[in-house]
Amino acid sequence: MRNSLRLLLILIIFSYFSIDYGRNNVMLEPDNHQLWIDCKLGGDLSFDIFNFGMKGYRKMNSLKKKNLLTIIDFSKPSNEKRFFVIDIESKKLLFKCLVAHGKNTGENFAKSFSNKAQSLKSSLGFYITAETYIGKHAYSLKLDGLEKNINDNARNREIVIHGADYVSPEFIKAHGRLGRSWGCPALPLGVSKEIIDKISNGSCLFIYGIDDFYKANSHFIN
Repeated sequence: MRNSLRLLLILIIFSYFSIDYGRNNVMLEPDNHQLWIDCKLGGDLSFDIFNFGMKGYRKMNSLKKKNLLTIIDFSKPSNEKRFFVIDIESKKLLFKCLVAHGKNTGENFAKSFSNKAQSLKSSLGFYITAETYIGKHAYSLKLDGLEKNINDNARNREIVIHGADYVSPEFIKAHGRLGRSWGCPALPLGVSKEIIDKISNGSCLFIYGIDDFYKANSHFIN
């Protein structure tokens, strides 16, 4: 009888902690989902991609200085707005605009990615934004890639955020797609300075694309 009572007590205690552990495990995704809803991202940015972004954002706590998450969704074609700046603290979408990908990454769709110099391809993954400067593309923002063998060569490749005249509705109307960079995420000239000023010096940037290698090897989303 005593053994039976002892076993029953053990099962009750085990069940309690199992339920509590399960609740703690599933808390993260519903929190992200509510944030996605609060930011009114439905119809613009899928929850799955936003959820990947939030996973990396939370892992970058020791690096980032701003409560901002920028997501570039390269699963969308270049003739759609696929650059999003989200204020996590105020739960607001601050910017939504066009963004170009690398010349050798694809035409309208981004299909091929690289970390290699002179590949003229975009690189996926998580970055921390760095300093601004005036260069060959005028006002620009340097990026430091945080994922080894995926984007950690970004600074050496001079992969930066800058404005470009080929990122515009007029270019799309003439060509059916945006122009392409040498690997940089280029923005419309009219908003590039405002966005760069907002996200520079320590915010999280996540570039997503349909790529099996990235999904299998990124420690930020796995």
